[in-house]
Amino acid sequence: MFKEQYFEWLCSKVIDDNSNVKYSKLMSCLFDSAFVPSMAMDENRSDDGKNLRYRFGIENKIPRSVIANELDNDDFQNMDTCNMLEMLIALSIRCEETIMTDEEYGDRTGEWFWNSIVSLGLGSMNDTRFDEKYVTIVIDRFMNGQYKRNGEGGLFTINGIKKDMRKFEIWYQMCWYLDSL
Repeated sequence: MFKEQYFEWLCSKVIDDNSNVKYSKLMSCLFDSAFVPSMAMDENRSDDGKNLRYRFGIENKIPRSVIANELDNDDFQNMDTCNMLEMLIALSIRCEETIMTDEEYGDRTGEWFWNSIVSLGLGSMNDTRFDEKYVTIVIDRFMNGQYKRNGEGGLFTINGIKKDMRKFEIWYQMCWYLDSL
């Protein structure tokens, strides 16, 4: 019952409705792809993603118990785990609300999200150019830590960084990325 409404709500957090370029296929693919943390501390990113379901409920005046019951419904298959879209949006929201809030710039949640999409190599995957096989390969490469040392192919690319980004949790990668801006 809520799955489509929830998906649309997630997309509204990072997509500008005024844009002529549509990314619904990419967003659907990310929504259907499980996020499996490769490091223990990345469980926090998973938890943040799953907690978006309750934020959705609050913003839509849906009681927590109703959301919890709906998540157990078959309509939300595999919703006991966080999906890639939830993780990416939750990370972008946390980045904006916890670290980067600045009234001068306004809400940049979408900017943080799309920067990660570009770093992953998915920026060109709009609805007219969408290639599901390629997107799946990119997601698998990220999940397996098979991206470049500087983060390219992962969520955050930092040229000139001396650390191997693949060896650190997502939160540290994000903080170093923000410091590099």
